[in-house]
Amino acid sequence: MTKTALILDIESEQIKKDIPDFCIGDTINVHIRIIEGDKERIQIFTGTVIARKGRGLSETVTLYRVSYGSSMERVLNLHSPRIAKIEVGRRGKVRRSKLYYLRGKQGKKSKVQELIRGPKKSAKIAAAPIEPAPTVPETPSEQPAE
Repeated sequence: MTKTALILDIESEQIKKDIPDFCIGDTINVHIRIIEGDKERIQIFTGTVIARKGRGLSETVTLYRVSYGSSMERVLNLHSPRIAKIEVGRRGKVRRSKLYYLRGKQGKKSKVQELIRGPKKSAKIAAAPIEPAPTVPETPSEQPAE
């Protein structure tokens, strides 16, 4: 077994499988385990995803939020054992891969427009009722004689 294969084997055991699909501009809730002394609690950090970097075990996400007039930015490792759960709050409509320009903005300038998704075309096709084929009336010659 080569060195890289061994590393990939160890990493595959530690990678989380329950991470939802989220993109840049989405607002997500991250449930973080906080350990204080011998007690453990979960704290929720809600923020807008402004960057997502890396692949595999070292993948990180940068969250940004403004609360009470001060801005916070937090870089989290997605596959960390400290992260209990990730929930997607709302989808954002953006045209950039990194939203670093949000850092100095306040008020409406710092908002990301919500992406409104309609039903998928495949769902429309599946939901459409299936009409039965029209029946052809039998002619008198095909009717059985009594």
